[in-house]
Amino acid sequence: MAKKILTVDDDPDIIAFVKTVLEENGYIPMIAKNGEAGLAMVREEKPALVILDVLMPKQSGIRMYREMRYDKELKDIPVIVLSGIAKRTFLRSQEALTEFGDQPVPEPDAYIEKPVEPEELAEMIKKFVG
Repeated sequence: MAKKILTVDDDPDIIAFVKTVLEENGYIPMIAKNGEAGLAMVREEKPALVILDVLMPKQSGIRMYREMRYDKELKDIPVIVLSGIAKRTFLRSQEALTEFGDQPVPEPDAYIEKPVEPEELAEMIKKFVG
């Protein structure tokens, strides 16, 4: 049975790109355009993997990632962050939130900076979900 993979991104070009990579590699793509919708889909569908952008309207990927890692039902779902933001900037944002009283959050399972080659993304997905 094909595995469901959720892409959370607000950029239509990135959504189309990732959807194509997923379909060509035999996965079932699911799409959410912001962290709020993404979190609802993760809770409902329990995908095998989440591909997550950082900057989006309504709820950022930063906040969605933290919420997933604090939720005992969602914390084990692998997350690949796919973003135009440098990894160290993402990690600093997590540190900043921790300074305001939140607990520290582990690094994402993988962090890929845009742009990414389709083969690199497919390889990373296979690493986590086979």
